[in-house]
Amino acid sequence: MAKVLFKQWGPFAVLLIIAILALFIPLLPNFDEGKYSAPDIAFVLIASALVFLMTPGLAFFYGGMVHRKNVLSTMIKSVVAAGVITVLWIVVGFSLAFGETIGGFIGNPTTFLFFQGVNSGPAWGTIPLSLFAVFQLMFAIITPGLVVGAVAERIRFTSYILFIVLFALFVYSPLAHWTWSPDGFLLKMGVLDFAGGTVVHISAGMAALAGALVLKRRKSHIEHQEVPPANIPYVLIGTGLLWFGWFGFNAGSALGANALAVSAFLTTNTAAGAAGLAWMFFDVARGKKPSVLGFCIGAVVGLVAITPGAGFVSIPSSIFIGVIAAVISNLVVSWKQKTSLDDTLDVFPCHGVGGIVGMLLTGVFATKTVNSAGADGLFYGNPEFFFTQLKGAVIVIIFSFVVSFIIFKLINVVQPIRVTSEEEEEGLDASQHNEKYSQGTLIVASTGAEIENTF
Repeated sequence: MAKVLFKQWGPFAVLLIIAILALFIPLLPNFDEGKYSAPDIAFVLIASALVFLMTPGLAFFYGGMVHRKNVLSTMIKSVVAAGVITVLWIVVGFSLAFGETIGGFIGNPTTFLFFQGVNSGPAWGTIPLSLFAVFQLMFAIITPGLVVGAVAERIRFTSYILFIVLFALFVYSPLAHWTWSPDGFLLKMGVLDFAGGTVVHISAGMAALAGALVLKRRKSHIEHQEVPPANIPYVLIGTGLLWFGWFGFNAGSALGANALAVSAFLTTNTAAGAAGLAWMFFDVARGKKPSVLGFCIGAVVGLVAITPGAGFVSIPSSIFIGVIAAVISNLVVSWKQKTSLDDTLDVFPCHGVGGIVGMLLTGVFATKTVNSAGADGLFYGNPEFFFTQLKGAVIVIIFSFVVSFIIFKLINVVQPIRVTSEEEEEGLDASQHNEKYSQGTLIVASTGAEIENTF
């Protein structure tokens, strides 16, 4: 009885305690606006909003590709991170990621506890610390949402909520500190990650691989059943929102309305376009038909791959990065389909592998001509930087996979992480949320024909 009550009331009780504690945090004056650049503040505010838009974009992208009976459960898992991570980031997440360093590995959790002192904190370049914290919050929100695609159609909603919390505390925040905090040990090693190749995409890709291994295969995957996408137009909408929001993701990481932001904007768009075409044309070369899904997935892979180098590589180089990343991810997807690995929506091949390729190609094509604060890569006569990127990627791969695997295993000890076979058969929309993705009939006026469609 006590266990049932805790399961029902536990999450609400934790949130209520946090809300009450928040009332006792001392108030400090806001920052002095005269210290900062108004254009840069406006730019980063807009960029933050664009990055947030990627979260519903991801929900559409994933929701359109799963089975019809799992659309809502997949979409809410992406969107609910906006609630969970927002509260967690305010309470302790930002402190762990950007607080006073503890050995270059993690921030002191008390530095900005409950955002205390953030509003009156020191400048982060030409913008207030509070604005930088908000911008970084948007990255923290979308990262666990990426993992949804690998564990879709079989993970319990409550188990996923617990995963979000543990992943943010023990994977995302340490990686953000290592890579972006001025005292982070990867940054001091010389590793460059402009907008999240390691912190966001490799970490999510490796967590996705760990999750797929722990949750094991869906019944439909074991029986080799074809699962038709629920709504391909949703995937198109999601791709458009992701592409649009990614301009804030990458260009916004310049943290100012400047020439570097323009360069990052252009490399982002160029890599995405080139990768979308590369995926589609590579499919055609291998005897397939050009598909909507192919172009959309390829474009997202290009966005992933350019993320670490968006502010370090030239615009022409971004074409090569997009094409190579799309081909490699395409081949890994084909290989994965021949194995027993059930990564539902290919998160590891697209985000994990795409992020790795992007990090390594940043080590090849980075140039100080684009960003004087960066480094020259292998292509410009500096093999040492390439090997620095390689070491950084390996460290992040191992850390993200091992810690994420432990998190999934730990959750499974606390409560069953996977739905029952009956719930899986019924669909997670109904079994987890008591809701249903409705189905309607589209009438074609010219012929009077009825075409089954989903709304």
